[in-house]
Amino acid sequence: MKTIDIYNKIFIEVFEIDINKLNDDLKYNTISQWDSVGHMQLITELEESFDIMFDTDDIIDFNSYEKGKEILEKYNVKFNME
Repeated sequence: MKTIDIYNKIFIEVFEIDINKLNDDLKYNTISQWDSVGHMQLITELEESFDIMFDTDDIIDFNSYEKGKEILEKYNVKFNME
């Protein structure tokens, strides 16, 4: 499975949303499911799926679907080589 597919699957399952909502407009608190509890569920699933441990600053900065991909690339999770 491609990295982007895993990433998308986590968003879809954690927030119980349709794949069509995964775009630049998806940001923290723009949907009711992405509140502080949903955020920590998202972080936990990403850490487990990609076998990483986010720094606290990255957890705080992870405020959008797009920003999440940038942050994951800091942990050598590659999206652009698929």
